[in-house]
Amino acid sequence: MSVVPTTIAPEVEAAVAGFMLTQAQMTEVVDRMTKEIKMGLAKDTHPRAVIKCFVSYVQDLPTGKERGKYLALDLGGSNFRVLLVDLKSNTDIDIVSKSFVIASSMLSGPGKDLFDFIANCLADFCKEQRLQGEAIPLGFTFSFPLQQQGLTKGILVTWTKGFSCEGVVGKNVVALLQEAIERRGDLKINIVAILNDTVGTLMSCAFTSRNCRIGLIVGTGSNACYVEKTVNAECFENYQTSPKPHMIINAEWGAFGDNGVLDFVRTPYDRIVDKVTPNPGKQTFEKCISGMYMGELVRLVLVDLMAKGLIFAGERSEKIQTQWNFQTSYLSDIESDSPGDFRNCSKVISQLGLVGNHVRDKLHLRYICEAVSSRSAKLCSCGLVTLINKMNINDVSVGIDGSVYRFHPRYHDLLMFHMTKLLRPGIKFELLESDDGSGKGAALIAATAVQNQAPK
Repeated sequence: MSVVPTTIAPEVEAAVAGFMLTQAQMTEVVDRMTKEIKMGLAKDTHPRAVIKCFVSYVQDLPTGKERGKYLALDLGGSNFRVLLVDLKSNTDIDIVSKSFVIASSMLSGPGKDLFDFIANCLADFCKEQRLQGEAIPLGFTFSFPLQQQGLTKGILVTWTKGFSCEGVVGKNVVALLQEAIERRGDLKINIVAILNDTVGTLMSCAFTSRNCRIGLIVGTGSNACYVEKTVNAECFENYQTSPKPHMIINAEWGAFGDNGVLDFVRTPYDRIVDKVTPNPGKQTFEKCISGMYMGELVRLVLVDLMAKGLIFAGERSEKIQTQWNFQTSYLSDIESDSPGDFRNCSKVISQLGLVGNHVRDKLHLRYICEAVSSRSAKLCSCGLVTLINKMNINDVSVGIDGSVYRFHPRYHDLLMFHMTKLLRPGIKFELLESDDGSGKGAALIAATAVQNQAPK
């Protein structure tokens, strides 16, 4: 039986050294992020802040006593979902959902066409569920940058994810959808809340875990929300007079570092990725963390090392030379192999058009993947620790959703390990996989909104 090499070549170590964040660097990231969040919350500094800390207008967490039927609409990409959520008890929740595909021509057409199409899909769903004539409240999860001016007023800041429908940016998307519903004349649907997917994730977890105070998404993109004291949310017009002590803040933390404060932890590979994205110079933190970019970072390191003959020597691969061809799911596959076993790694290598007969090459490829995913988890840990410290609480749950957290074999454990090292001793925390935040969370926000509207 051949001996499996376990040492990493110094040249490979040097190539990924920039991804290996030290404890001191992580502490510095927490300090810098804390300053940026304070700037986002304060009225005077908000306009120039990069972490915007948008007010969500959600001030009530679920009590666990929410009951009844609610509709939820989840729009965050070219597929969207309509859901009927029946809250029967805090353990018995019926969810029926249906997905619809938006034609690519509609992504760049008139906004009116998009909202008419969504209203038609809502009508089809209500017909199937025999809901015609029933007045049902709807929670609208809208996962695009949104400046909220109320629970039912959200202004689209900019389209992302391939959308560019005209007549929507700068408008209240709730009004656009409500008007499309009313144009049909056959639906009794009232939109009672618009929310970001992180807020839905928090609400969904808080329904069963009373101390959930943070909602985190680590998938294609990354963002988080948390529960702040209302008096600190200075961009909320009633921040000094509101009778409610708390406000969920949508941090929009992906933009952390857009002003250069993260340059000390970025690598030359990060700068190359940034240049080829549709939004160079924007979403700096997200580009170091999220699934959209992790595979491309690994690919760039590979291309670099292959050009120097340090990995897969003598081999050529068209696929490896092509941007975005190293999928982030490959990192999860490769890191799922147990030590000394390279079954998944070998599959990925052949999918990339390489032979990769040498065990040392497989060991090096795994090492590069681990460097990129560990850096992602370390920075994510820094963000969560910043929020926990900001809330100054000793026992907290974090609701988490997104493909990176769900499917990466080590991500949960890496977060637990690094958060424990960064938090002051004695703080208890748990990380919970969210159960359909955009669907169930939207229904719960609709339920709390309806309760608040009801005459006391």
